[in-house]
Amino acid sequence: MKNATKQICITAMGVALFVALTLCVQVPVFQNYYLCLGYFVMTAFCYIVGTTSGTIVGTMGVVIYCLVTGGLRGMPGWALGNLVIGIILGLTFKLTRKIKKPIIEIVISTAVAVFSVALGMLVIKSGVEHIIYSLPFGVRVLTNIYAFIADVVIIVISIPICKAIAPKIKSMIK
Repeated sequence: MKNATKQICITAMGVALFVALTLCVQVPVFQNYYLCLGYFVMTAFCYIVGTTSGTIVGTMGVVIYCLVTGGLRGMPGWALGNLVIGIILGLTFKLTRKIKKPIIEIVISTAVAVFSVALGMLVIKSGVEHIIYSLPFGVRVLTNIYAFIADVVIIVISIPICKAIAPKIKSMIK
């Protein structure tokens, strides 16, 4: 199989896995909000496969999830937020993987992950919802704090797991 075709197929499997985990494994944590385990898939793809694949997994995963569930109202902000999160995470992982001390790599990656989710969920998602639906920005930020906390938890837990499984997964997808 040609490398480009292989990359497209692997990314498509990631999108499908993002959607499947988001749909099928819902762990409630706050009123009307649950842990989105699709973020583990997005984080893993950003760390192991690369920025482009990880960003596509997170963005298209949300779009397809929203289309399947009929939850189109929150989709534009969520998709754009994931676009930003994926780009920042992917570029960060590309740089931090070069750090020789694993604990420093994980600490830096975690700090950037918290920043990227804050930017993606609290600023981008809230801003899009403010513009599209004429909802007060401050109200949207307060509502999206639930998403921020739940998404950060999944991504931060995912980082050391990705570091541990990356060599095995990379050898399987060569």
